[in-house]
Amino acid sequence: MAKPPQPVDFALKETSPNIGASALSTDKLSCTYDLVEQMQYLYVRVVKAKELPPKDVTGSCDPYVEVKLGNYKGVTKHFEKKSNPVWGQVFAFSKERIQASVLEVVVKDKEVVKDDLIGRIVFDLNEIPRRVPPDSPLAPQWYRLEDRKGDKIKNGELMLAVWMGTQADEAFPDAWHSDAATVGVEGVTHIRSKVYLSPKLWYVRVNVIEAQDLVPSDKTRFPEVYVKCALGNQMLRTRTSPNKSINPMWNEDLMFVVAEPFEEPLILTVEDRVAPNKDEVLGRCAIPLTIVQRRLDHKPINTRWYNLEKYILVEGEKKESKFASRIHLRVCLEGGYHVLDESTHHSSDLRPTAKQLWRPCIGILELGIISAQSLIPVKTKDGRGTTDAYCTAKYGQKWVRTRTILDSSMPRWNEQYTWEVFDPCTVITIGVFDNGHLHGGGKDTKIGKVRIRLSTLETDRVYTHSYPLLVLHSSGVKKMGEVQLAVRFTCSSLINMLHMYTHPLLPKMHYIHPLSVIQLDSLRHQAMQIVSMRLNRAEPPLKKEVVEYMLDVDSHMWSMRRSKANFFRIMAVLSGLIAVGKWFDQICHWKNPLTTILIHVLFIILVLYPELILPTIFLYLFLIGIWNFRRRPRHPPHMDTRLSHANAAHPDELDEEFDSFPTSRPSDIVKMRYDRLRSIAGRVQTVIGDLATQGERFHSLLSWRDPRATTLFVIFCLIAAVVLYVTPFQVIGLLIGLYALRHPRFRHKLPSVHLNFFRRLPARSDSML
Repeated sequence: MAKPPQPVDFALKETSPNIGASALSTDKLSCTYDLVEQMQYLYVRVVKAKELPPKDVTGSCDPYVEVKLGNYKGVTKHFEKKSNPVWGQVFAFSKERIQASVLEVVVKDKEVVKDDLIGRIVFDLNEIPRRVPPDSPLAPQWYRLEDRKGDKIKNGELMLAVWMGTQADEAFPDAWHSDAATVGVEGVTHIRSKVYLSPKLWYVRVNVIEAQDLVPSDKTRFPEVYVKCALGNQMLRTRTSPNKSINPMWNEDLMFVVAEPFEEPLILTVEDRVAPNKDEVLGRCAIPLTIVQRRLDHKPINTRWYNLEKYILVEGEKKESKFASRIHLRVCLEGGYHVLDESTHHSSDLRPTAKQLWRPCIGILELGIISAQSLIPVKTKDGRGTTDAYCTAKYGQKWVRTRTILDSSMPRWNEQYTWEVFDPCTVITIGVFDNGHLHGGGKDTKIGKVRIRLSTLETDRVYTHSYPLLVLHSSGVKKMGEVQLAVRFTCSSLINMLHMYTHPLLPKMHYIHPLSVIQLDSLRHQAMQIVSMRLNRAEPPLKKEVVEYMLDVDSHMWSMRRSKANFFRIMAVLSGLIAVGKWFDQICHWKNPLTTILIHVLFIILVLYPELILPTIFLYLFLIGIWNFRRRPRHPPHMDTRLSHANAAHPDELDEEFDSFPTSRPSDIVKMRYDRLRSIAGRVQTVIGDLATQGERFHSLLSWRDPRATTLFVIFCLIAAVVLYVTPFQVIGLLIGLYALRHPRFRHKLPSVHLNFFRRLPARSDSML
């Protein structure tokens, strides 16, 4: 059944931006930066000055530089009492906003009341050279400063480089942009574009085997010993040893996540449960991860004994005990696993941790972040709504962040980024956010995100679409705007890419020594926390709320809306089988006699020539695939409000989804939701019980729980065996098929004999309380 079309407001729109990849151009930019619209900028690099003349009574100056172009002005930081300052700052002015004919670079002396002019340099915009990478950067030159009349001053020179370029210029990411005039020198770093790398994550496996010669304080009781392991903020413990002695044994594995560089040691503490709420430390051991062996396959590593340190109190001071117990461990860094920090359903990287196990690159993914349209204001400034938007993209270990466009509902970024692709069955995530750290240091607000699965893209084709930015609030789904992207997936080796479809999705260690679902969920949460903490420490920081939104940190939380969506997904998957069942029922009941006769003929042919069955099935599937090729999707997937059941969700269901954990709602609302959940669980319980009943009836065929039913079934099996031995299989198949397809005149409305017999078989439901 065809899926109903999306509402126009939430639909994907194909666009035709003026990019190099869609035009025949000989410009160098179209070869290296061809997925975005070309934007011209005037760049001014202020390097340094020398021999600046003194301007105050102390015989020194506090210099800074103003770069003025019409109404736009960029200012460098100022130095106190320095005549040879070094700035090394770059300013970028968008050509489409330039309304002046001259560029003025002014050197001033910082004063309390009014700043003094030291000198200036004036450039005619018509004479500024143009540079396009990969041309070498323009070398800065020394310019003699002039006074207000245009005469050269005696002392003072300024080293500058001035050129016209594009966003492909190397200076673009670090430049101060003219549209950020309201941002101070300290805030410029928070609006620049940046590339981040996720930390390299490892699984740490700690196999706690045994301990020896423990010394409990109370030697009259049997110790109840367990081991507590801590790594950073991760804490795990073993079960209490079953043999209660001073030589306990566990042989238990504990798994942790750690990131390079290894800063914190693994700390193990052996403790004795002396009372219900009291534990005694019997020994402690700290293991630096830098000395831990790295394992790349399933072969076991050597075990090792570690001494346990024990401190005792002597006159109020801790002193190390002379006698040391031992603990037997097998500790290793697992390089053969992929550390999951995303959901496996939309993971962007599936490679193992160890680089030696990586397969070769199969292609290149290029993303052009062009612009956004109709962004809804998310904050208030000076009494009016505004948005300071930037875009973040994540694929593999590489995160990118565009520059922030201030106070614009239609920002134009036109930035292009590239990733290596090692597996086509991966997903790139693009998110749009409002920068909340410019005025007051608030949180970055999510505006929406897009996921694109690479396997749905045709190779070497440029996809230019405007994606709706949808955010689910407690009041319902809301469109926050649209983001315009250009995507191209280039395959370097078609054979290698097709060969990838025969490999397992995850590295082989996930199948040789699989981790439990609970372990994977816990380790994934820890990995997310480590990634968000590391990226939050970068400069400029990629904030925790941004990383968590991109990684879907709350995807495992309960949601009635998402449960309904998954139920309808299952029904959509089963709809094909249901349709085939209905069609077969119509054939059996001769709704269309001609079709039924043709099916009879086909069935007889297949029974007489069984070697044609499999070729016929595969030929039929081939023809279906060729027929559907005409209606194949011509655009990448995007967020679907109907599939997510977001446009039909009840307000209370959304309020429950956005509730904190534990809940913060009043008791009457919690009671209502609990009763609703009980009613749903009751239906699920009934369905599960019915399935169990059918299974138990099947088991009771030969269990002699009902001796008469089992006797009938055993006699039937004996007769069937004899008949099948003496009768050709084709005859049996023909008779069964003709019986199933018999005319309605020969059918009864009552259930069949075998179904009546099965329903009369006993189940264990009558033994339940």
